[in-house]
Amino acid sequence: MGQNGNVRILAPMSEKDIEWQKEQWLSEWGGETMITKGKKHHIQDLDAFIAWVDDLRVGAATYRLGINDCELMSINTTVQGIGIGSNLISTVEQKVKQSGRNRIWLITSNDNLDALRFYQRRGYRITAINQNAIDEARKLKPTIPKVGYYDIPIHDEIELEKIL
Repeated sequence: MGQNGNVRILAPMSEKDIEWQKEQWLSEWGGETMITKGKKHHIQDLDAFIAWVDDLRVGAATYRLGINDCELMSINTTVQGIGIGSNLISTVEQKVKQSGRNRIWLITSNDNLDALRFYQRRGYRITAINQNAIDEARKLKPTIPKVGYYDIPIHDEIELEKIL
């Protein structure tokens, strides 16, 4: 696999790119929808970037531009340790700045300690904990597991933001 400098970030350009993204969401998030703050989001309604090393797709980020801000919906990587996630989040942040918005925010679950570390190391701050929000989200998306990373029961949404 290539070094950090070999990671290219591009917008999806083909049906194969979109299908690959859907496979990532199915594998990582249990379907083609995600629920944040009680609202259901469909992958096909989101903007995205795909990370490539040589001719292989190795990651994707999805996001939703709002009126004044941007919600980062997902970052998925298939290879660890070569800067794919960092490149993806940096690209989304640049897009947000170029669009005239200055705030990016996201939701993660209380069990996702690796994501909390990743985002906080990149300047994101915890702004809210929505207790039992994921318990409620399971009513809309029953595939959300009850136990997650590190055998931690999943109940709460943790909201993080970064002012750009």
